[in-house]
Amino acid sequence: MNIVIAAGGTGGHLYPAIAYAKEFARRDPQGQVWFIGSGKSLEGEILKNEGFAFERIRVEGLVGRRPLEMMRALAMLPRSLWQSIRLLRRRKADLVIGTGGYFSPPVVLAAWILRIPRVLLEPNAMPGFANRVLSPFADRIFLAFESARQFFRGERTDVIGTPVRQEFILEDPLPVPSMVSHVLVFGGSQGAQAINTAVLEAVASSARIRQLTITHQTGSADYERVRAEYARMGVAAEVQPFLFDMPQQLLRADLVVCRSGASTLAELAAYGKVGILIPFPQATHQHQDKNAQAVVGQGAARVIAQAQLTGARLAEEIEHFLTHPEQLQAMAERSWALRKVHATEQMVQVCLSMFKPAAA
Repeated sequence: MNIVIAAGGTGGHLYPAIAYAKEFARRDPQGQVWFIGSGKSLEGEILKNEGFAFERIRVEGLVGRRPLEMMRALAMLPRSLWQSIRLLRRRKADLVIGTGGYFSPPVVLAAWILRIPRVLLEPNAMPGFANRVLSPFADRIFLAFESARQFFRGERTDVIGTPVRQEFILEDPLPVPSMVSHVLVFGGSQGAQAINTAVLEAVASSARIRQLTITHQTGSADYERVRAEYARMGVAAEVQPFLFDMPQQLLRADLVVCRSGASTLAELAAYGKVGILIPFPQATHQHQDKNAQAVVGQGAARVIAQAQLTGARLAEEIEHFLTHPEQLQAMAERSWALRKVHATEQMVQVCLSMFKPAAA
């Protein structure tokens, strides 16, 4: 079985796709899985490290663009569609999976033209523009949140959670942290300057926070500034542009400061970790706000809107857990209760069943 996955741009789209790509490969070792994306350096490096090949197409997003940018993106679509048709034919695709985002439309529509089965994955509580437009062309739609079902018609939807990589699947919960001693910071796969700055200000303002072990993913653009500032303060933080070993990093962390992308929240729950969530304010349809609200409503995280984010406010949140470790413990247990680590297996099983010959 040959599978083509349209996923790229950010780790939030890429990592769930890698999870079910690995499960497909495990179920069908003779099959092939290819990714279609932008071919950006980080994207390519992640896929290379995970052992998957990828093809490039030229496509640009439509949502939130200026008029001239939107016209250019629309003009590019016919070429992107033709590129996708050629790739699907060359790879003899049996199934196409769209993960949302602007890479999905030309690939999924090409599959529809070629009558190749099509599956969509919507990881957010508020579905994105691409998946809502593509839903009439999909054979099956997998959702992470029950609240997203209202945006899709028919009985082709399944609420399964967000696929996570096998490395995140634990049979038993980790020991509940007795206190905060290790804080993990990351602002998504490309980093977040606002989070980086707030963390540095929080560290500078609090002697208690400076005593903690800090691991900080900065993104490549802000790495030198953040590293130099920690050094200036005499804080021996572990600072990296990108953390390729996120399962191990989450395993060590007692508290996480991060965005609220669907993949991030699924990985926090898989390990029963507590997050101080800072939703990305420019996310399409504010879907990160909706994601954060869903988790905060279950008592498994706290949230700071980026508009209210300061070093002082972040320091206050971190010190709250330093002073009240019992609340950290209770929230860690609630986070573990939200885990849906079998989403990958469920999705792959349904996809494979689409290819079983009908009974005589």
